[in-house]
Amino acid sequence: MRTEDVLAAIATGLWRWDNGSGTVTLDAEAARLLGLPATPATLTESAVRSRFHPVDWNEVDGIVNLAVAEGTLAEVRLRIMDEHGHVLRTVRSRSKPIIRGGDYLLIGTIQEVAEPQPGTTAAHPSITGDWRRSREAFLLDAGRALAEARSTSEVLRVAASLSMPGFSPDGLAVFGVAGERLTIIGHHGHNPGDDGPFTDMALDMDYPAADVVRNGRAIYLPSPQEYRRRFPATWPLAQRFDRHSWAFVPLIVAGRTIGAWMAAFKHPVAFTPDERSVLTTVARMLAQALARAGEAESERELSLGLQRAMMPTLGPEIPGMTVAARYVPTGGGLQVGGDWYDMIPLPGGGSRTDGDGGRFALVIGDVQGHDVRAAGLMGQLRIALRAYASEGHSPDAVLSRASRFLYGITESYGVPDPYGDGYEDYAPRFATCLYIEVDPATGTLDIARAGHPDPVIRTADGTALIRSTAGGLPLGIEADSDYPTTRLVLDPAETIMICTDGLIETGGHDMASGWTRLRPVLEKHTGDSLEQLADELVQAVHGPSSHHTIGPLVDRREDDIALLLLRRNAVTGRTGPASPAPVRRTALTVAQAEPEQIASARRQLRELLHDWADEEQVDSAVLMISEMITNVLVHTDGDALLVAEARGPLGTRRLRVEVADASDELPHRRRPGEMASSGRGLILMEMLADAWGVDPRGDGKSIWFELYETGAEGASDAGPASPGSAE
Repeated sequence: MRTEDVLAAIATGLWRWDNGSGTVTLDAEAARLLGLPATPATLTESAVRSRFHPVDWNEVDGIVNLAVAEGTLAEVRLRIMDEHGHVLRTVRSRSKPIIRGGDYLLIGTIQEVAEPQPGTTAAHPSITGDWRRSREAFLLDAGRALAEARSTSEVLRVAASLSMPGFSPDGLAVFGVAGERLTIIGHHGHNPGDDGPFTDMALDMDYPAADVVRNGRAIYLPSPQEYRRRFPATWPLAQRFDRHSWAFVPLIVAGRTIGAWMAAFKHPVAFTPDERSVLTTVARMLAQALARAGEAESERELSLGLQRAMMPTLGPEIPGMTVAARYVPTGGGLQVGGDWYDMIPLPGGGSRTDGDGGRFALVIGDVQGHDVRAAGLMGQLRIALRAYASEGHSPDAVLSRASRFLYGITESYGVPDPYGDGYEDYAPRFATCLYIEVDPATGTLDIARAGHPDPVIRTADGTALIRSTAGGLPLGIEADSDYPTTRLVLDPAETIMICTDGLIETGGHDMASGWTRLRPVLEKHTGDSLEQLADELVQAVHGPSSHHTIGPLVDRREDDIALLLLRRNAVTGRTGPASPAPVRRTALTVAQAEPEQIASARRQLRELLHDWADEEQVDSAVLMISEMITNVLVHTDGDALLVAEARGPLGTRRLRVEVADASDELPHRRRPGEMASSGRGLILMEMLADAWGVDPRGDGKSIWFELYETGAEGASDAGPASPGSAE
């Protein structure tokens, strides 16, 4: 009896599907099962596909492609349709794909299977909606969970929690490749120490995971006998785990096998095409998740390395002073950008005048951008600044040389894409910078500023004030720029804060609203720990509380943050009477060529008196200093020096404001007419001040006034000055 007759007797036909020519050859039984005349025939692919249920064909296409890729049998179940769309029967096909170039040839059998009775669960899962929906829901959940995992440990935790529909494994292992060795990245369902024999295994070893990594094809072992037959050398290692079925699936990313995934079962699993499809899909998602996690961890490691390499230590303790610093990288990309700080010991030991030791410089800056190029420019600029400072240059000269240096190394970037690598972001960049030369012995701060935010002074009584300083253009804008120097004196128990704009503007703030958010943090801080204050400032920007302040709820890591705090320690060990009440003080020079600084003087005075009891007195003080400074600029040829200080306990303070100039002409009272544009300064002071006067000096004069907060006792010992020369 011929083979064809035997197969026909058991309702089994033969077919030959040639993907290259697009033809399907059927014997008589196969044609009958497909609802065609029971005679041998050669048909087109489209003619045969028209006999299959469209839903089943979508699965068949995926299963065949999977079998072609893995070199395994393609087993499917199909519903056969007639010309009117009615289901004639259900058939099962088992075919072996033969690859020929870029095409394949399927040779196999087709056989009718019995339909399940209504109400039973005997239907094959490949043609039942419930199992299909369950599988799709599982894959969606697994894909979402793996996509959200941000580290290798999270990916492994998600993989360990996977519960596959109908055949959940009880043992999982993820293998990686290190050179020519096979390693275990993680596992689940094994006791500690069970992975010992597998942790460091040669890739040429006779082990399923090694074979999968070498060949890039999955291995399914449905029974212990199959495992023992195919891998006798390593079967004793797997035998002790008492498992019945194993699947070893390659982890492939961009065509490269990065490892293998093992799923082991204590119950027999036949590894049907549907089950293999689920395992392969999970393996692909797992490989992508591991690759993403590995890249993210590499970026974090690189970021931390760059951060540690570029951020200096603060060095040894400074007698009489305390320093604290923070650097918080941005949350995107490599988490490194152009912000930096530095602390530089200065040569020559001490100040230029007294020769005492311990002078140093504090530098903080921000290179434009948040990328690797910004980080590289930052490193170069930081080295240049250290070199110029170590040569003993003054603050203005240090910044002038740094600006020329940055301009020189960035102007060559004007040619787009010089390396031909597709990157065209080579426009010149600039950097903001604040440079402070500190003399610990006297508390003197010489400040030069290049487009950077002004420093903030926290006085001994906790008041936080923005100190306006003279400044120039950001570094790198022009080859030759001037940077005037501002001198401040840091009194005992006072703290200066300098920072990059990320601390102020993060969270959708501008400079004004950002300062409104930070000021209470500075003023409410208690204790002597600058480290704690630095943490509180960063927490105010990145912590949960930052989401309840001014500004939209945006990413709190959109910009780098660099922060430096310097405090001049209070004098300790004092004996005798108690220390006097803290003094708030601010000073400002208004040059003839900078009348716009009058607005800065008004703002600084308002900040000094932000908690003054009487707002009308604050308005009066602001009005009087405007008159006093304007008179100096109009009636003399010199600059005006403003010094304002508030003494005494809260509620009973005394404000004294002095404006000095180099002219020895004394003002005198005048009687201006209704249309006069001047002559009202002394009249205003007489009406608004509690005390006022004019003090001649050897090099000019000083006009002053005092205001007393509610309850302040005593008046100035000096009464109103006698009128002098014309105002």
